[in-house]
Amino acid sequence: MSNLFYYPTTYRTQFQYISMFPPVKFPFKGITCMVSVLTVAYGRTDRQTCSEGKPSGQLANTACSQGHCIDVCSWLRCNGKKVCEVDKEIFSDPCPDTYKYTQTTYTCLPAHHVVACELSTAELICDSGQTIALIGAFYGRADRTTCVYGVPDKKFNNITCFIPTANQVVTERCDGESRCTVPANNTLFEDPCPGTAKYLELAYTCECKQRFLQCGFSLLEFSLLI
Repeated sequence: MSNLFYYPTTYRTQFQYISMFPPVKFPFKGITCMVSVLTVAYGRTDRQTCSEGKPSGQLANTACSQGHCIDVCSWLRCNGKKVCEVDKEIFSDPCPDTYKYTQTTYTCLPAHHVVACELSTAELICDSGQTIALIGAFYGRADRTTCVYGVPDKKFNNITCFIPTANQVVTERCDGESRCTVPANNTLFEDPCPGTAKYLELAYTCECKQRFLQCGFSLLEFSLLI
């Protein structure tokens, strides 16, 4: 079965990170598998999951869930990334006396992956006859390892920094173009965390302009979908 249809499910207790890893690289030069979140739930919907060693009182409420989890974990944090780790602190507590867990399902899409440190420029390029289709865009900081060379420690400690409109900004600028540049700066994107060194992370595919499939990558993509 193709990785395009592999939907891993992760379970994490309320004290753990959510980690999403594409299983393998896509076997073509310049293409790799990127995370695309399908569902996210935080709370408790049964008495069995993550219940070992917990008192019954902490498992009784099975109607506990936080809304808008998919928004937090998808475009804002994970979509278009090779690896995604999300701390439970990004969720509010829907039921304080209940022991909760996070359940996610995600797939992996073949895509181009681009990272541009703050004040540099990301370049998205498709072959002749193809156009850019954005999968995900992130501007801010979600880890302590990306774009840290020569940066003082205090400037990458905030890892819950992002702008929720990044996907919209890049989509409006690049979708449908064969080539596009996106500056990673606070002029194009509002500054979500002054004093923090930020970066721009993008994932995109190249699609054929014509409906009959001439482009090699799009032909392959179509063959996986049928």
